[in-house]
Amino acid sequence: MNLFIQGLLGLRRGPWEMVASIVIAVGIFMLMQPFALALYTYSFIVTLVGTVMFIVVSHFPE
Repeated sequence: MNLFIQGLLGLRRGPWEMVASIVIAVGIFMLMQPFALALYTYSFIVTLVGTVMFIVVSHFPE
C-alpha cells in the first residue's frame, strides 16, 4: 500500500493507470445499473474522464 501511495505522489504510470481504470469501470457500472437515474445521467462523463485520465497518465514515467 505504501508503494502505491508513493507511486501516486511521484506521478508514476502504474498506480495512476490503475486509478484511471477503476474510474472507467465505475462509469461503465453506472451506465449499466437499472436503479438510479442520477448515476445513469453522469455515467458518460465519468467514463469520459477516466478515458482522458488514462490517456494523460500513459505519458507518465514508469
